[in-house]
Amino acid sequence: MRARLSRDSFLDLRPFRHSPAFTRMWIGSTLAGLGGQLTIVAVMLHMFDLTGSTFAVAMIAVAGLLPMVIAGLYGGMLADAFDRRRVALVAASVTFVSTLLLAVLAWGQLETVWWLYALSIVNSAANSIVMAARQSIVPRLLPRELLPAASALGGITMGIMVMGGPALAGVLVAFTGYAWTYSIDVVLMLANFLGLLTLPAILPEGVVVRPGWASLRDGWQFLRRASNIRLQFLLDIIAMTFGQPIALFPAIGALLLGGGAITTGLLTASIAAGAFLSSVFSGPVGRVRRQGLGIERAIIAYGAAIALFGVALGLGALGAFAPPVVDEAHANVTVIALAMLALAAAGAADNISSIFRNTMVQAAVPDAVRGRLQGIFIVVVAGGPRLGSLYAGTLATLSALWFPPLLGGVVIIVLVATLVRLSPRFRAYDALEPTP
Repeated sequence: MRARLSRDSFLDLRPFRHSPAFTRMWIGSTLAGLGGQLTIVAVMLHMFDLTGSTFAVAMIAVAGLLPMVIAGLYGGMLADAFDRRRVALVAASVTFVSTLLLAVLAWGQLETVWWLYALSIVNSAANSIVMAARQSIVPRLLPRELLPAASALGGITMGIMVMGGPALAGVLVAFTGYAWTYSIDVVLMLANFLGLLTLPAILPEGVVVRPGWASLRDGWQFLRRASNIRLQFLLDIIAMTFGQPIALFPAIGALLLGGGAITTGLLTASIAAGAFLSSVFSGPVGRVRRQGLGIERAIIAYGAAIALFGVALGLGALGAFAPPVVDEAHANVTVIALAMLALAAAGAADNISSIFRNTMVQAAVPDAVRGRLQGIFIVVVAGGPRLGSLYAGTLATLSALWFPPLLGGVVIIVLVATLVRLSPRFRAYDALEPTP
């Protein structure tokens, strides 16, 4: 019995056995995502090197917000009207070209602040289309009972991406420079094409609405009726807006805790380490029926962890455990470790919430509008952190680096608890009878 309970606690790998096509897509997206994280962190560090400004780093995410929103919505409409495999391939090609151009500019020492902004915008917009198409493909490859396991495998992907990518990016930038870092992403991105090219054609089911205002209106009308989906979108926006301090990491490594780029990579990787571990032990998550309640509790735990991260930074600001000099070569190791533990807890809680939220969208939304809802879902997931970068970067500029996460964590707990209490239908959501 103990052996069985132990096995049941671990990640459910049945999606790999059930669908070789899903397996190939998972491998391709994981390797490509790992490379993408190299570029995301490298661009942040590159921008800080060029400007010395945390606000300029935060504006990388903010500048790409509107294009990413438009691309995500339009990508969802494309996924509901055309072969989803082909939509993902075309968008992945745009991402590949923009990353290749980043590498070429870095090798030629022609990079500028505006080039970094422009190519980051193109990259994030194209990626939102890839993700919307790819996520709407998954329910066509797997039965509904395996969707939570597939979402947990997505947590493993995210863990590998964000745990390995930022740490590796910090080391690569520190020891080889930006050009090599971007170039490695170009190579890893080729795996994305392998995963997508080997998929069968995935044509949308049901009534097809051509991309345009009618398609957008149709998707919006569905969302207006889908109170459970609408609320989970809102909860995620709250969590990411007030609890996403990644834009502060370069300044934390350079100015507050020391360690420079390596600290930046370690802090970012800690979030992914928590997501990875929570996915490894995600077996019981797939058996939870009240997924709305699970989302509420996971996001409240996330807010508490982000607030603790702010407390850890506050200790660093007070000089607790600090060496005589704090700079790139001399770091406050104790406070960095405390901050990493808090961020790991945040990553674990966010991943559990993501498993529930992603499963709810894939199971409760009909295939005919799934691409558009996935497009909105991707906009929420990717757009929330950009609002979070604006919040954290602006407030840190006006106050201190430790204040945005401390305040943000408290705001998350209060808002999420209040909104869910006002929605008994969401708290009662049953995974065996999914209703949008």
